[in-house]
Amino acid sequence: MVVFGIGEILLIIFIVIYYWRLNKNKPMMKWPVFGMLPSIFYNMSNNHDHINSVLKQNGGTFIFEGPWLTNMKIVYTSDPMNVQHITSTKFENYGKGKNFREIFEPLGEGIFRSDFDAWKYNRTLLHSVFKQENFKVFFYKTTEKKIDSCLLLFLDNACKKGLQVDLQDVFRRLTFDNTCSVVLGFDPKCLSIELPKATWESAFSQGIKTIFYRHYKPRFLWKLQKWLQIGEEKKYTENQKILDQALYEKIESKRKIQGQQQFDVINALMNEMKDGKDPIDDKFLKDTTINLLAAGTDTISSGLTWFLWLVATHPFVEAKILEEIKENLPSREGNWKCLGIEGINKLVYLHAALCESLRLYPPVPFEHKSSLKPDVLPSGHKIKSNTMIVYSLYSIGRVEEIWGEDCLEFKPERWISKKGEIIHVPSYKFIAFNAGPRSCLGKEMSFIEMKMIIVAILLNYHIHVVEGQVVKPSISLILHMKHGLKVMVKKISI
Repeated sequence: MVVFGIGEILLIIFIVIYYWRLNKNKPMMKWPVFGMLPSIFYNMSNNHDHINSVLKQNGGTFIFEGPWLTNMKIVYTSDPMNVQHITSTKFENYGKGKNFREIFEPLGEGIFRSDFDAWKYNRTLLHSVFKQENFKVFFYKTTEKKIDSCLLLFLDNACKKGLQVDLQDVFRRLTFDNTCSVVLGFDPKCLSIELPKATWESAFSQGIKTIFYRHYKPRFLWKLQKWLQIGEEKKYTENQKILDQALYEKIESKRKIQGQQQFDVINALMNEMKDGKDPIDDKFLKDTTINLLAAGTDTISSGLTWFLWLVATHPFVEAKILEEIKENLPSREGNWKCLGIEGINKLVYLHAALCESLRLYPPVPFEHKSSLKPDVLPSGHKIKSNTMIVYSLYSIGRVEEIWGEDCLEFKPERWISKKGEIIHVPSYKFIAFNAGPRSCLGKEMSFIEMKMIIVAILLNYHIHVVEGQVVKPSISLILHMKHGLKVMVKKISI
């Protein structure tokens, strides 16, 4: 048994103090044995801004070194040239990698976790569905119905009773319902006046939490927890069983009455494999559903929450959006639904405001890749095989060289040209929807859904943010607000 004497303890304290004094002014302090991991944990509550500060002080790229013997080295970057190199120029050299696949196990074999041929297969199949005109009409009508029959009904009730509303929770329930309706043709009705306990949504959210925790725990630790079935890994296993069972039941029921239901993504995928092609198995459909739920639920709800907060705290922007909406209504007394897709697409200032919000608060704050072969980034950093590279979408939206000295300000006008048109910004600079061949397939749908929800809310209600609450990003895979967004809503008339 090892026992430390007073001398050894004093020596350890001296070494700790010495290293702290030596490195205290460095943005990412490196400790003996533990590497830079203590700096990450110490700044965890403010992780995104801390990483942004470290990147800024290191010219946009730095190498994170983990504890001894873990071989944990991660290249962090917000350099747009590096991002373009990784996502486009040398796309074939940067895949998800083994580490990513292990961490993102909850997503199954879907499009987000797959690489190369498997990814191409997934993307081709989904693209074949999304490009269909009847799918676009179905998506619009489904979203319109959900807004009209659930969201507005819920907010009307809150107005009448003077209830405080957590918009973040409302948006998560709304988008989960809508995505389930679009993908499975099934509405779990998580958003209603009673705000029922959402078993499906809770089980799905646990998988997202598990993915995040795996990023910051040493691999051996979360692997051990998984083997022992304790902690976060136990919660994940239990909830994954609930979600898998529910999805398999829905898929099985759809197979029994295939061809007799309304259009939805899973039915469309089943029909894609007719005419002598190999049928898609249930696991593929289940994994695809989970990936589409991830794409259509938390990301959209995050984008909406930050947008409504920014608009509610910038009255001038809200006034301009409302003015634009009313100018495009067929009549001054017109319902929000009168705009249609054509009217929605004419709202230039709203689009600019959404882009500006997504720049500052991208729903997915970071992405990571793994190198197949050695390479050199445009920044000059040498990359070995199997090196993890993390590019921070949160930080890229705060690079002064791209957005100017006022990059921290919410200014929709920066997106509008003198001719009154949206200024095109390359995807490796405005990266909320990723960049290169893996750019988001649902970008157009995401904008349409968010605009429809925003128009319906702003045209009918005034949003007042409850004073005294702390609004800050949560430390999670998705950039949610840590404490939600508490608001009061007041009915208005056009």
